Amino acid sequence: MPSRLRVPGLWLLLGWPLPLLAQTSETTAAAPDTVQGWRRGGVGTLNLSQVSLTNWAPGGQSSLSVLAIGNVFAHHRRGDNTFDTSLDLLYGTLKAGKARMRKNDDKLELNAKYGHQFTKVLYYAAQVNVKTQLTPTKAIEKPDSLLSGFFAPAFILTSIGIDYKPNDQLSVFGSPITGKFTVVANQTLADAGAFGVEAADRTAAGQLIRGTGQRFRKELGAYLNVKYRKPVWENVVFQTKLDLFSNYLHNPQNIDVNWETLVSFKVNRFISSSIATTLVYDDDVLVPLDENEDGVPDGRGRRIQFKEILGIGLTYKF
Repeated sequence: MPSRLRVPGLWLLLGWPLPLLAQTSETTAAAPDTVQGWRRGGVGTLNLSQVSLTNWAPGGQSSLSVLAIGNVFAHHRRGDNTFDTSLDLLYGTLKAGKARMRKNDDKLELNAKYGHQFTKVLYYAAQVNVKTQLTPTKAIEKPDSLLSGFFAPAFILTSIGIDYKPNDQLSVFGSPITGKFTVVANQTLADAGAFGVEAADRTAAGQLIRGTGQRFRKELGAYLNVKYRKPVWENVVFQTKLDLFSNYLHNPQNIDVNWETLVSFKVNRFISSSIATTLVYDDDVLVPLDENEDGVPDGRGRRIQFKEILGIGLTYKF
C-alpha cells in the first residue's frame, strides 16, 4: 500500500502548534531580535570519508566521498520592519571501487522573508522559497538516462501570513494563502510527467507525443513553516525545520511534508561533526520502486523519502 500522510482538518495544519508554543515561550529566556541594521554571516563545511583496501581477505570496496555544505544569511531590521534572506548549498560526490566518481547529493535552496512587527511576538509576513539542485542526476544503471537537473525540478513557494517569533530560537509562520509552483525545465522529464507535472499526450496507438508535456504546475493551499534552533549542551546545537503544505484544490487531506533536522557537534574552532536527516513526502511525486528486489527499478509509486548524513570535517564560520 502506498505511504500516505493525512491530517484531519485543514485548519489543524495552521493552528496545532500555537497553543503549545505560546505556553512554552513564557519560560524562554531569549528575547526577540531588536538589533537595528544589518547582520550577516555564514558557514562552510567540507566532509571527507575514505576507505582503502589492499589484499583484504573479508572483501569490500575502496571508496572516497566528499561532501561540501555552505550557508550564508543576511538579516536586516529597521524599526518594526525586518528582512531575512538565506542561501543553502549542498553537493556530494562518491567513488566506490573502480567506478567513476558520481554525485550522491545536491541541493540549492533560497529563502527570503519580509516581516512587519505588530505585537511583541507577531509579524505580518511575506515569504518566497525556492528549492532546486545544481547539476544533472543520471541513473546508475542507465548513464544516459536523466533523472533530474537544474530547475528540473524546482519547487517555489510564495506565501502571505502571520509569523510567530517569541525569541531568536523559534519561528512559526502560518499562511492560509500560498502558491506552490513546480517547474520542470527539461522537456523530456516533463513529457514523462516527472515530479507531478502533467505528462505528454499520446496518440490513439499509445505513442508519446513529444513536446506536449506541461513544464509548469501550480497549486493553491495552506502552508506552515516551523523553525527551531537551540544549543543542547556546550558545543552541541540542535536545529530543525518543518514545512507542511495542503492543496485546497486537490486532495487537501494529503499533506506535503519536508522535515529537516540537524545536530552539530563542535570539536574545536575548525573541526566539527554533524548528523542531518531529511524526510519528504509529496503525494504528487512518484519515486522509482524495485518491486522484485533485483536492484533495477521496475515501477513508480508514492513513498516517504528519507535521507541521513553523518559527517566529520572542516568548518569555517564568518
